[in-house]
Amino acid sequence: MAKLAFLGLGVMGFPMAAHLKAAGHDVTVYNRSPEKAEAWVAANGGQSAPTPREAAAGADFVLSCVGNDDDLRSVCLGEDGAFSGMERGAIFVDHTTVSAAVTRELAAAATEMGLGYVDAPISGGQAGAENGQLSVMCGGAEADYAKAAPVVAAYAKICRRLGEVGAGQMTKMCNQIAIAGLVQGLSESLAFARKAGLDIESVVEVISQGAAGSWQMENRHKTMAAGEFEHGFAVNWMRKDLAICLAAADEVGVSLPVTALVDQFYKDVQAMGGGRWDTSSLIARLTD
Repeated sequence: MAKLAFLGLGVMGFPMAAHLKAAGHDVTVYNRSPEKAEAWVAANGGQSAPTPREAAAGADFVLSCVGNDDDLRSVCLGEDGAFSGMERGAIFVDHTTVSAAVTRELAAAATEMGLGYVDAPISGGQAGAENGQLSVMCGGAEADYAKAAPVVAAYAKICRRLGEVGAGQMTKMCNQIAIAGLVQGLSESLAFARKAGLDIESVVEVISQGAAGSWQMENRHKTMAAGEFEHGFAVNWMRKDLAICLAAADEVGVSLPVTALVDQFYKDVQAMGGGRWDTSSLIARLTD
């Protein structure tokens, strides 16, 4: 079992760190709001630290799941950053969805300090984190990934290395691009069924068994039809991710017209006061 630090105890990080502790690892946690760290220790044992540097001291692996590029820089760099507390040969594993640019920047800084770096964004939502059933998309050196994968397995349904540093983030962008169009299509389908006077449950029972079936349809159609949008990944975070996707698309020279359109639909949801609603709330634009 390894000595670990986990930085960031939001809706994803809190249960992920708990899985690591349950697997027998020695876990020290850090959170910007200390009360969350205290609550985690009360629920799971282990210990908390007041700074990323102190949490990372002596750790074999430091794992993070924070908010955005700036949040990640703040927990990694500087006098109180995790990199300053890590020993040579330790590996930093980042589960945040951030730009490939900041990933490469931080990986270069880690390399200069003799540290390993694996970008490992996740998909599966809050339920996936709580149930230990996340999809983990990794980029980094083969040796670093090989060491980190058994640790990440505590909360992963699947964990794969897709290439060098940054490949994990680029793969997560593929994930978000696919989800954006799919949720919009499902929203339109359910709104159409309702307006046409069809029974939504009967419609979904039939079409979910054919080519239209998806995880979103199976797990979200009932709450979407009921106007309940309290199931994890928020619209505000989705717009952050889609902005990363669209910026990267410009860099690599690919057009993402559906993604750009759905991003604007999520902007509409924000204007409706739904920034904290989950991503299935696209249907709210289509219902009276």
